[in-house]
Amino acid sequence: MTDNTQQSPDAHGPHSAIPADLPTQYAPAEVEGKLYERWVEAGWFEADAKSKKPPYTIVIPPPNVTGSLHLGHAFQHTLMDALTRRKRMQGYEALWLPGMDHAGIATQNKVEQQLGEEGKSRQDLGREAFVDRVWQWKQEYGGRILGQMRRLGDGVDWSRERFTMDEGLSRAVQTVFKKMYDDGLIYRAERIINWCPRCLTAISDIEVEYQDDDGELVQLKYGDGEESVVVATTRAETMLGDTAIAVHPDDERYQHLIGKQIKLPLTDRTIPVVADSHVDPEFGTGQVKVTPAHDPNDFEIGRRHDLPMLTVMDERGVITAHGPFQGLDRFEARSAIVAALREQGRVLQEKRPYVHSVGHCSRCKTTIEPRLSMQWWVKVAPLAKKAGDAVRDGRTTIHPADMASRYFDWVDNMHDWTISRQLWWGHRIPVWYGPEGEVVCVGPDEQPPAGEGWHQDPDVLDTWFSSGLWPFSTLGWPNETPDLAKFYATDVLVTGYDIIFFWVARMMMFGTYVMDEPPFHTIALTGLVRDEHGKKMSKSFGNVVDPLDWMDAYGSDALRFTLASGANPGTDVPIGEDWVKASRNFANKIWNATRFALMNGATVEGALPDASEMAATDRWILSRLNTVLAEADGYYEDYQFAKLADALRHFAWDEVFDWYVELSKTTFARGGRAAEVSRRVLGEILDVTLRLLHPIVPFVTEELWTTLTGGESGESIVVAAWPQDSGFRDAAAEAEIATVQQAVTEVRRFRADQGLQPGQKVPADLALAGTPLVAHEEAVRQLLRLQPAGEGFQATASLPVAGATVSLDLSGAIDVEAERKRLTKDLAAAEKELAQTGAKLTNEAFLAKAPEHVVDKIRGRKAAAEADIARLTQQLDRLA
Repeated sequence: MTDNTQQSPDAHGPHSAIPADLPTQYAPAEVEGKLYERWVEAGWFEADAKSKKPPYTIVIPPPNVTGSLHLGHAFQHTLMDALTRRKRMQGYEALWLPGMDHAGIATQNKVEQQLGEEGKSRQDLGREAFVDRVWQWKQEYGGRILGQMRRLGDGVDWSRERFTMDEGLSRAVQTVFKKMYDDGLIYRAERIINWCPRCLTAISDIEVEYQDDDGELVQLKYGDGEESVVVATTRAETMLGDTAIAVHPDDERYQHLIGKQIKLPLTDRTIPVVADSHVDPEFGTGQVKVTPAHDPNDFEIGRRHDLPMLTVMDERGVITAHGPFQGLDRFEARSAIVAALREQGRVLQEKRPYVHSVGHCSRCKTTIEPRLSMQWWVKVAPLAKKAGDAVRDGRTTIHPADMASRYFDWVDNMHDWTISRQLWWGHRIPVWYGPEGEVVCVGPDEQPPAGEGWHQDPDVLDTWFSSGLWPFSTLGWPNETPDLAKFYATDVLVTGYDIIFFWVARMMMFGTYVMDEPPFHTIALTGLVRDEHGKKMSKSFGNVVDPLDWMDAYGSDALRFTLASGANPGTDVPIGEDWVKASRNFANKIWNATRFALMNGATVEGALPDASEMAATDRWILSRLNTVLAEADGYYEDYQFAKLADALRHFAWDEVFDWYVELSKTTFARGGRAAEVSRRVLGEILDVTLRLLHPIVPFVTEELWTTLTGGESGESIVVAAWPQDSGFRDAAAEAEIATVQQAVTEVRRFRADQGLQPGQKVPADLALAGTPLVAHEEAVRQLLRLQPAGEGFQATASLPVAGATVSLDLSGAIDVEAERKRLTKDLAAAEKELAQTGAKLTNEAFLAKAPEHVVDKIRGRKAAAEADIARLTQQLDRLA
């Protein structure tokens, strides 16, 4: 709606001309990079632990060293940056601490893949040389995402960048391990774990992804005659490791079998029938094969009945049990064993395909193999209780509140955590074993035992162990550092609901255990970014977007504003390219409108004039500004970014640029004191609006704000003061301008209905006496392209609007008689439709027989006909 025709100003003061360095078009690529480097070099993102300012701290969820910026990162980083930038402007000592995670399995896989291309393996290099090779890879390829964060505009304190394998964080890891070991919270035990035959390591429960796979369900007969049992399994290959059959102790069908020995097919072993209450007598036959070394439930049965635990596969999923199946892959063995049993007549039933849930490694997607293994574990019960209590007693708030149930579901039902990984890249477990079975855990300031026969545990710790310490290890713990004293606990964790279990719960457990204080005051959970149709982004779907492509095409501000606009707490965020284009258009609108304002002398110099000197438009926009400012503060505090972005876009685009600027054009053209007042008000509005927008769209606002202020009000908008609500409200001015908006909008709608072009001028007579429109006649005429009613004026259309009457002479713009004929014809058709649908809906026989959806459709047609009649009648009435 803004008329971008630029007027030549008269002598309007020092800012009446556009500075030579402000281009006519906004070009993000020419602005963003230089501005970001200026911010970093100036040190505006660096926090001072000695400052007397109140602290505000966010630690970044550390991206993997192997990673690159994806839309999920861009989404959460935009929100974290907006929060930090605002708090910095509010006078807080704001620290947004960056860093990366060493990503044990993912990084080791990358380097092993690289070695494979050279025809080598890590075993060829040996442990020490392989770890050196990983460090080399990290220096050469790792951290690509850090440069991409700069592109996005992340206002992080680069002087405090951390890496989970750096010296300080490694010391923290060793310290915590030692403390937990001494407190009896870390122990070593042989248990069933999730094993990845591809990554060749244990992984925790939360690193297993379940999906429905096509498999097979077979019923097998063990034994013969009355002393036979029938079991069902989807993993026939594990029968080689069966050491019992279990039935429920109260199942009368099998009382005679309890304690008996049953011949295990394809082997020379017999196995006992045991009674165990874990068995569900209503499921299947009520008889269950027990393979303690290859199933977590069977493991517990085996422990209760002191059963042998036979491992029949190696770490690659290859059968090791002696016999004809030895050396076969687990899936090959499955088919071969079923075929052999079928030959013996022991396959009673086969179901293929049998769709069932199967666990896969979250990193390489290989099918997980439950496996008996000696591993290190964390006893989580006391830690999880502390983590749960911190939320229950209000020390930490989860936002939105309805997400707290997910958190409690996890921490209240957590199993002990497998923390050892059979990798070479990571924090090596600080435990040494002696020649006589000695076990010594070594702290960071202790010397490990030496001598013949002593060796360190070969395993490394789960990556989530070190990243769980992130909120305090990055601040210098275990040392008592100024950073730790100033910035712990952190204010808010912004992260996706999908890693509550992976990371959030771990940090809460470690924080309450080590620091005796939860690491966050607030956990703000976001949804996941999806495509414009709400579909998950996946390479297999072909809908993955590289955010760098959109930043290159439309600018980083456009991407950031789009992401913020979709950020409803805890709700998934759909995003499409058209929405980024719309945000680019918003950035362009800010640029063009500000240029126009500067050209017309908008200024921030001097105090605001008294309200008594202001026109109603000036008082209206200042009143609206303070209302929007209060709304914005509320949305920020409640993490309502979508509502925030919507409120700011509506105010800036619609109210400031499309109404206030347009209404002020006539004032600027007249000049005088009224123009001086409006120029100062416009400068104030732009100053505050740009500061309100800055945390979300930092680049375009910086370029415009520094031009507007001329550097006199601060070096950068980054360190400018956050606006304060002055309390100024003017309900009368708001009502007056609302009347103007109503009148202009109604006449515009009528013009559009008649097919007039937006810029097409028509003569009009305005009867505005006794209405608020009297004071705005010149602006109304300009906005509506209405010429004065000269000689020979004959009204062909008359519109009652807002208590006034607008009469138009459309004779030179449209064929009024032809338009009346068209409208009359359309009205007759609508009246006919109304009569037909009304007759049907009053016909009892029709209503009794017609399906409900047919009746509903008729009702909809009737309602549409009624609306058409009202609209067409009004248009005919307006045509004189």
